[in-house]
Amino acid sequence: MDGILPLWKERGMTSHDCVFKLRKILNTKKIGHTGTLDPDVDGVLPICVGKATKVVEYMMETGKAYVGEITLGYSTTTEDASGERVEVKKVTKAPTIEEIDHQMKNMEGTIIQVPPMFSAVKVNGKRLYEYARNGETVERPKRKAEINSFIRTSEPIFNEDAGTVKWRFEVACGKGTYVRTLAVDLGEALGYPAHMSDLTRILSGTFKASDCLTLEQVAEAMKAESIQKKLFPLEFGLKEFETMEVSDELWQKVKNGVPLPKSLFNTYSRFPVVMMYQGQATSLYDVHPTKPQLVKPTKVLRNQ
Repeated sequence: MDGILPLWKERGMTSHDCVFKLRKILNTKKIGHTGTLDPDVDGVLPICVGKATKVVEYMMETGKAYVGEITLGYSTTTEDASGERVEVKKVTKAPTIEEIDHQMKNMEGTIIQVPPMFSAVKVNGKRLYEYARNGETVERPKRKAEINSFIRTSEPIFNEDAGTVKWRFEVACGKGTYVRTLAVDLGEALGYPAHMSDLTRILSGTFKASDCLTLEQVAEAMKAESIQKKLFPLEFGLKEFETMEVSDELWQKVKNGVPLPKSLFNTYSRFPVVMMYQGQATSLYDVHPTKPQLVKPTKVLRNQ
């Protein structure tokens, strides 16, 4: 069994939980997910099965899109709704729509984020959430994030009694973006502690919500012996790369991992390039690290 399974991750489960359950359902150990989703977040989680696990690293680099909700008025330990309240500053006068939209627009482009303490980022060999659970704090590394668009999608709701303002949003972003932190930083720009009160991933690379199956649907397809029809070819995980169709003559070299002259790739704008033979991705070729006039295979997907 080989291919990419776009899974709709339900809330209350970790990404690892999904992999663990799928190994049992699909009766195979060769499974990997393509980007962690927090337990409180649902949405698109592409899962690679069999030979497709070879493209996990490339799929983790792809862009993502989310819909969610931001709440001003208090922050939490986890930067989302599951955490304990940390700072409270009741909103007595709601920011205007113009102020909100202006600050959201300001956060588009390349920004710097400090990852939340409750995250999987490693510092000195330990994940930040391990420090957080022990009540420890450490200096967190700053990271660049690419925000392609960040827009408000609903009218702000001002709850005067609770001292909060909340609104829905949609964000399209690059890999490694912490949307929780985006909500916190937006609140700070508007003068209030804030947190991300809801989040759903609606896009991961080329996979969207309508492509996905739930774990229950996967189990049903497995029982009906139709699961292979539900899997996408591993080539779907390489959509962002340029491809080269390999002739029968060139295939004899490519299948044996022979370096090729870089001049063969003069029409290509970037590397790596996916080598295709008879409609299937066989390997990825990139510039040779010590011989810049050559291009060599950096990942073999199929060689027969």
